[in-house]
Amino acid sequence: VIYMQNARFTTSKNPENPEYYFFARRIKFVPKKKIVTGLVNMYIADVPTPLGLPFAFFPMTTERSESGVILPNFGNNNSQGYFLQNGGYYFAVSDYMDLTLLGDYFTNGSYGGRVESNYKARYKYNGSVRFLYENQLQSERGFSDFAQTSRYNLNWQHAQDGKSNPSSRFSASVNLGSSQFFRQSFNQVNQSATLVNNLSSSISYSKAFPGEPQVNFSASVTHNQNTNTDVVNLTLPTLQGSVSRIFPFAPKEGTKKGIIENINLQYNLRGENRIATTDEDFFTDKMFDSAVMGLQHSIPIATNFKAGYFSFSANANYEENWVFETYRQSLVENESGAFETVRDTINGFDAYRTYSYGASVGTTIYGSWKSKNPDSKVQALRHIIRPNISYAANPSFDQYYDRLVNEQGMDAPGREEQQFYSRFDGTLFGAPGRNFSSSINLGIQNNIEAKVRDRDSTKTELKKIQILKSLSFNTSYNLAGDSLNWSPLSVRGVIPITKNININLDANFDPYALDNNNNRIDRFNVSNGGSLLRLTRAGLRTSFRLSSTDFEKDTDTEDSDERTLQNGGRDDDLFGASIDYSREQDQEPEKQDVDINKDRYRFKIPWSLNFAYTMTYNNAQRQNAINQQSLMISGDIELSPRWTIGGNTGYDFANRGISFSTLRFQRDLESFTMSFNWTPIGPRNSWFFFIGIKASALSDIKWDQRKQPDPTF
Repeated sequence: VIYMQNARFTTSKNPENPEYYFFARRIKFVPKKKIVTGLVNMYIADVPTPLGLPFAFFPMTTERSESGVILPNFGNNNSQGYFLQNGGYYFAVSDYMDLTLLGDYFTNGSYGGRVESNYKARYKYNGSVRFLYENQLQSERGFSDFAQTSRYNLNWQHAQDGKSNPSSRFSASVNLGSSQFFRQSFNQVNQSATLVNNLSSSISYSKAFPGEPQVNFSASVTHNQNTNTDVVNLTLPTLQGSVSRIFPFAPKEGTKKGIIENINLQYNLRGENRIATTDEDFFTDKMFDSAVMGLQHSIPIATNFKAGYFSFSANANYEENWVFETYRQSLVENESGAFETVRDTINGFDAYRTYSYGASVGTTIYGSWKSKNPDSKVQALRHIIRPNISYAANPSFDQYYDRLVNEQGMDAPGREEQQFYSRFDGTLFGAPGRNFSSSINLGIQNNIEAKVRDRDSTKTELKKIQILKSLSFNTSYNLAGDSLNWSPLSVRGVIPITKNININLDANFDPYALDNNNNRIDRFNVSNGGSLLRLTRAGLRTSFRLSSTDFEKDTDTEDSDERTLQNGGRDDDLFGASIDYSREQDQEPEKQDVDINKDRYRFKIPWSLNFAYTMTYNNAQRQNAINQQSLMISGDIELSPRWTIGGNTGYDFANRGISFSTLRFQRDLESFTMSFNWTPIGPRNSWFFFIGIKASALSDIKWDQRKQPDPTF
C-alpha cells in the first residue's frame, strides 16, 4: 500500500503531459487493485474545473469487470420533462454470464426499465437477451393533450457452436414487441431501427437421425409483425419431418443409369398451428380465436436420364392434408330480401388428397470465338445458352366442392350462374384447385464470358471475366385455357460493371392488346396495329460500395453493425449508422498512434461510399409512368487521424422529396471521444451529442445531450 500527496490520476497515454487528469490531495494506492482518494477535482489541459468529489474510488483490476453501480444520465426532454436515464447496476454473475439492470425516470411520471444479459460457453453456445419496457406519459394529467402508453421490446439472440453437437441444433433470433417501440421510445437513438417495418422472430430445434435413409426432424416457433399495420402472424409451433431420398431400383454398386434406376421418392411431413392477430390482442386470449391448424403429408417422386445432348426429367407429387375444422356455407335471406352467405364452423377431422405431375427437357449450347490477333485485348469469348421446356399439370378436384344454396336447397334467385364452395376454404393449406390446369413453360438462360489480357504486361496468363452474368427469358402457354393462353414474357438480367458493381434488370412484355378500358383482350397486340410485344413493366436496381481500401491490396472489409441487424435493419448505413448511447460505451479497438506533427499533409485519406439506386416503370394499363425511383447515398471520410465525418441521404424522384437523412461527426480526443449525430429534416428530426472518457474504468464520466424526435400518440 502506497500513500501519496498531491498526485495526478489519468488514463492518458502521455502521463508526463496528459490532456486531462484528476488532481488528488491525498491518495491511498494499492497497485493493480484500487485507488482511494480524498478531495479530488478534474483538470483539463492543466486548467482546474469545478468537477470534483470529496472522495473517490477508482478500481484498477486487470481482470474482468466486477459488479458495480452505473451512474445515470441527466437532461431535459420537451415531452416528459427532466430525466435520469440508464442508471442501474451491473452484475458480473460468472465467467460465462453477466446481467445489467437499468432504469429511467422523468419528472412528469414516465418511467422505463431495461434488462440485458450476455452469455457464452466456449465450443457450446453464445447469446444475448435484452428486454425493455416503457410507460410513457405525454403532457400532464388533467390537460387535454394528456396520453399514456406502454411499450416493450424483447430481443434474444442465441447461436450454437456447430462442433458441440453435429446431429442437433438449437438457435433463436427473437425481435418482438410493440409495433411503435423503436419509433416512439424515449430511450432510442438508433435511428436506423426506427425505419424497420417488420419485426420477425424464430426459435428452432432440429435433429438428424443418421442411417439409410436418414430421418430429419425440426420444430420451430415463428413470429412476423408489420409495424405499419400492427398485424401479427405466428406459428405455435411448426413441426417438420422428412425421410431422405430413396432410390428403390438403384444398383447396390456402381452409378445409376436410365429412367428406372434414377427413380427416387421422399416423404415429408409438415404441421402448423397458425395464428393471425393484432398488436392490441397479442398475448391475450383473443389471439387464439383465429387459430387454424393442420398436417400435410407429401411424397414427391422424380426421375431423370440423358439422351444424347438432352437431359430429361419427370416428376409427380402426392399430397394429403389433414384439418380439424371445416366450414359449411349457405345462403340466408336478410330483412331486405337479399341473400347473404353464412359460414358455419364444423369441428372434427377431415382430409383431402391431391396430386400433380410434370416433365422437363433441357440442354446446354456452347458458342465460342477466338481472336486471331495475339495482341488483341479480348482473346476469346464464350456464350452459354441453356434452353428448357417443361410441362406441368394440376387435375381438377371438384369432388371437394358443393353448391352454394339456401335453406330449401335452391340456388339464390337472380344469380345467373351456380356458385360453388369448398368446405376447406379458410383451412390451413387452403382448398384444392377446382379448375384443371395444364401448361407448357419455355425458358432460355444466357451468360457470356471472355478471356482478356491483364493490364499488367508482365503477366502472360489470360484473365477470365464475365460480360453478362445472366440473361433469361421465360413464358408459358396454358393448354387448358379458353383465352389469353400466353403469359407475359419475363426478362431478367444481371450485367457486371466492375468487380463489385452489378446492374439488375427486369421487364415484362405482354403479347395481348388492351381495349378502350385498358383491360387485356384475347387479341394479339400486333394484330391490333401495335408492336409484337407490349412493355408492361421494367425495373432497374443496383447497389455497391466503394472505399479507399478497394484500391489497396490485402485489406479487410468492415464488419456490419450487429445491433442493427438484430433489430431487423440493413448491414449498411444507407438508412443511418447505428448509435446508442443508452448502452454502456463500446470501446473501440486501439488504433495505431499517429504523429500528426510528422506528416503535415496526408496523401491517403480513408473514405467509403455506399450507393443504391432503384427504378420501376409501369405501363400495364397505359400508365406510361415511373412509379418508383430513388437514389440513396451514404459515406464516411476520415479528414485527419482523429476527425471523421459521415452521413446518409437520398432522393425520391417519383414523390419528389428527400429521403431519410443524417449527419454524423466524430472526434478522437485521445483519452476522450466526442460525437454528434443530427437528423435535420423529417418526422425523426433530432440530434445527439456525446463526450466521454474511453477507458472502461471511468466510463461513467461522460455527458450527453439530446433532442428526441417528437412522439406521436
